[in-house]
Amino acid sequence: MRSLLKMWTKILKHLAIIAGMFLLMVLFFFYIYLPIITNHGETITVPDIQGMTMSDLDEFLGERKLRFEVSDSSYSSGYEPLTVLSQFPKAGSKVKENRKIYLTVNSFIPPSTLMPNLIDRSLRNAELELSSYELKRGRIILKPSPFENAVLEQRLDGKPIEPGTKIAKGTVIDLVVGDGFGTRKFALPSFVGMPIDEVSVSITGMDLRLGSIINDAGANDELGFVFKQLPEPGEIVKVGQPVDLWIVPTDSLLQLKLENLRDSVSVGEQDEL
Repeated sequence: MRSLLKMWTKILKHLAIIAGMFLLMVLFFFYIYLPIITNHGETITVPDIQGMTMSDLDEFLGERKLRFEVSDSSYSSGYEPLTVLSQFPKAGSKVKENRKIYLTVNSFIPPSTLMPNLIDRSLRNAELELSSYELKRGRIILKPSPFENAVLEQRLDGKPIEPGTKIAKGTVIDLVVGDGFGTRKFALPSFVGMPIDEVSVSITGMDLRLGSIINDAGANDELGFVFKQLPEPGEIVKVGQPVDLWIVPTDSLLQLKLENLRDSVSVGEQDEL
């Protein structure tokens, strides 16, 4: 009986020793060995490599114990080919040593688009249209025309380019726009004594622009009559030129006509004397 008890006691002691050794091995593996081989607690801050070229990345990332891989390509006219456009993980992220950084780089060949039709559009509208097609606005060339800031031509390398032409994104397009004047010249007629609404129609029909309207003696833009204009009647004007008008109410216009008549009579009497 005693021998049997001693035997079980030895077995239990051996089992306890084995269990203790196993526990020590587990603790050693998880708290000493594994952290050593995985650099537990040690991280590297990902640098900002956007804008760098591929030729510089090997040395730059190698010195920081990081790797890279090109995962995608895109195109931006603001960068040289094979320039990093974006990265993952982002700059400032904490990663383990030897971590791979995935890159999107600028391609050699830009994607293409179709040339939009900008003719007869305003300059501002044409600029917005070019931007939506990822094209660039080049020179603005003024050309005599009564249509101020209206696009008259669209050019590529000095030559007209037809709408629908396939071109690369980022292409520079020059715009020929009207200067608002034109080349035709003529003598300006007299608008004195005419209602302002009729004068406005006449000015527009002559390809002139209605300039400032100066109200006098309580006149308004709808019922007033013109008693003065600038340029004056008979002066040579050019298409697109503005005409300024001074207006008065109807009764004031009649008074002005009577005064002019009296002045004419007085001058005539003096001449007779």
